[in-house]
Amino acid sequence: MKKPIYLLALIAVVFSCKSTKVLKDKNALESRISVNKIIKNHKKAQQDFNTLQAKLKVVITKEDRSESHTLSLRMSKDNTIWINAFLNMVRVKITPDRVVFYNKLDNTYFDGKYALINSFLGTDLKFKNLQNLLLGQALFEIEPSRFNKTPHANSYMLTPKQSNELIENVYLINPNHFKIDSQQSSQSTMRNRLDIKYLSYQKVDKLIIPEKMTIIITNLETQTTLNLNLKSVVLGQSLRFPFTIPKGYKAIDLK
Repeated sequence: MKKPIYLLALIAVVFSCKSTKVLKDKNALESRISVNKIIKNHKKAQQDFNTLQAKLKVVITKEDRSESHTLSLRMSKDNTIWINAFLNMVRVKITPDRVVFYNKLDNTYFDGKYALINSFLGTDLKFKNLQNLLLGQALFEIEPSRFNKTPHANSYMLTPKQSNELIENVYLINPNHFKIDSQQSSQSTMRNRLDIKYLSYQKVDKLIIPEKMTIIITNLETQTTLNLNLKSVVLGQSLRFPFTIPKGYKAIDLK
């Protein structure tokens, strides 16, 4: 369980404010809406904010083991994700270039690039992709010419026109606010699969953000499930992101 605990930084960010409202779907599907219009509306649904701090409850399940943690989150959009966990015993900082953390429980630290994250999630992601995942946006850029609208009972389902042997993405987009209901990224050659399901959304001021979501990482060896509950968020405050690796700590490699 050690590796997914360190990598909770991937899943950290998102956010409500002093007053939140859980959104209820109206299932307002339009039969004639085009793929281009769906994608255009989805892009318009992206959030505009500068900073946030929040609490994130995470339940990690792997095989027959389960752990629950509450994390303190700070984020500067497009810049930094910072996490404090376990009574200040573990601290994580993610930037567009690096992933760093230290663990006071065993006097170890890690300082490296995104290969660690990508090996865990089973797909090639960068900082912006992780932001999109946490904010209910499509992981990757959706080009209208490459997707079909496929019949679905509750969402606008976008599937690739042509199968890609390296990676295949499928998106279910909410017909009311055009955020993602579910997205799947799979690599058939490596048998890796990443499923993200957004169980509910909340409205914070004018922002629509995930409230509860489930991330399922599947590979040849095992399946890991992360259940997230995003709450107690404050937006727009001036935030600090302190991070210094303590002296004497030993570098570790989690590959």
